[in-house]
Amino acid sequence: MTSLPTLSNPEPPVQQVWQPDNSRSDWADFFQEVTALTTRLFIQLRRRPTTLIAGVLQPLMWLLLFGALFSGLPKGLVGDGQTYVQFLAAGIIVFTAFSSALNSGLPMLFDREFGFLNRILVAPLASRFSIIVASAIFIIALSMVQTLAIVLVSGFMGAGLPSLSGLAVMAVILMLLIVDFTMLSLGLSFAMPGHQEMLAFIFLVNLPLMFSSTALAPLTFMPTWLQWIASLNPLSWAIEPIRYVYSHSSWAWDSVVFTAPWGSMTILKAAIALLSFGVAIGLLIRSTLRRGIA
Repeated sequence: MTSLPTLSNPEPPVQQVWQPDNSRSDWADFFQEVTALTTRLFIQLRRRPTTLIAGVLQPLMWLLLFGALFSGLPKGLVGDGQTYVQFLAAGIIVFTAFSSALNSGLPMLFDREFGFLNRILVAPLASRFSIIVASAIFIIALSMVQTLAIVLVSGFMGAGLPSLSGLAVMAVILMLLIVDFTMLSLGLSFAMPGHQEMLAFIFLVNLPLMFSSTALAPLTFMPTWLQWIASLNPLSWAIEPIRYVYSHSSWAWDSVVFTAPWGSMTILKAAIALLSFGVAIGLLIRSTLRRGIA
């Protein structure tokens, strides 16, 4: 009786596992990811341009209405040689950028609710921090368009135009503010259970932060307890340097932009305060960001 031949165990099939292309630098991959994610946000804006139109028209309405409402104020009441339109323009610019940054977490929250964020997170990204960078770039671009519109309209209303170096200071201060609150908003978008809670939080802090800052009135108009709050408000740290370059053709980093109950604030101190505020936010929401995007 012939014995049957023994069959050897077949080798398991080789599975194709994705491996990064080592020929490309990590920075090149990171730049490509940021570019792709930012392009997606601009494509969404192109499909829904009403977001940009409303974002430009709303601050202009604030500027026109409040500028007309307080146009009869005596000269010098809000500062030496400064009109109320100049005074108001800085507050509207900062509040517009702040509102855009605070709302930046909503698209991410909707992506999370509809499952699109999971597709991004399982992709072979070089760094998932590119999600935050792309959102910050998008909000900065929108805020610069809004700022340009406000500067031009306020110029037609008699506020004049800042110098080129003043515009550079405005850009630096706005970018610091936008990055701070964009990071906070994205961190909250991973911590909040849904968009309803996120919207409730935005409505809760949006206007109170504006009215407790120097956006509409100087510190000298406020009671002492509100002066303390306004001088420690991050919006005031951004408003006052921009307001200073609006009304001064020349400036220096040690120029005093306002005097608080606790001391004087210069342009450099305001920039450092905004930078420190952003570092503090990053440390506070570090664990949340790691759970969500790392």
